[in-house]
Amino acid sequence: MASGGGYGDANQKVDYVFKVVLIGDSAVGKSQILARFARNEFSLDSKATIGVEFQTRTLVIQHKSVKAQIWDTAGQERYRAVTSAYYRGAVGAMLVYDITKRQSFDHIPRWLEELRNHADKNIVIILIGNKSDLENQRAVSTEDAKEFAEKEGLFFLETSALEATNVETAFMTVLTEIFNIVNKKNLAADDNQGNGNSASLSGKKIIVPGPAQEIPKRSMCCQS
Repeated sequence: MASGGGYGDANQKVDYVFKVVLIGDSAVGKSQILARFARNEFSLDSKATIGVEFQTRTLVIQHKSVKAQIWDTAGQERYRAVTSAYYRGAVGAMLVYDITKRQSFDHIPRWLEELRNHADKNIVIILIGNKSDLENQRAVSTEDAKEFAEKEGLFFLETSALEATNVETAFMTVLTEIFNIVNKKNLAADDNQGNGNSASLSGKKIIVPGPAQEIPKRSMCCQS
């Protein structure tokens, strides 16, 4: 399993490790999205993924070193048995469909349900319509997808792994959101030092608390 060669210094201290899972039907381009992000590669004769693989890339977010551990799995039904282990510890998810295959979009609610059954309930989720370079074969309108994403409280972007459009942005959106949530949690932990939960989260897999898409601003002053 390759890690992101040339993307960040292997010797640098890693402050956080965030596990992000790719899910969606077979042949929607999950592995291509991962190859583009982790190695800046794209292969026209990509083979179907068998089982599970992951790749890593280390980025800097707000002066902290964040190692993204991106997991990719086969979209075929027969690999469904992989689910609970695959989702364990994941703090982000990319829900991918192919804009030229209506069926792959129609299956998204089922994938979302599976995600919500197996993953931490506060996972940060982005809906991705891949293959945006095939505009002339489009079968799913941007409006339909946007509407679904808004209804379900998901981030949404259309990407092209082939043309490298929005792939980086999609990952950065998820990783930055996770980072912000974790930082808020750290600040809260620092405020509540008395109760011993201010242990450093650095370098551990982090389960993110609080709704992923917006963090309610609770007043700390008035607890009975």
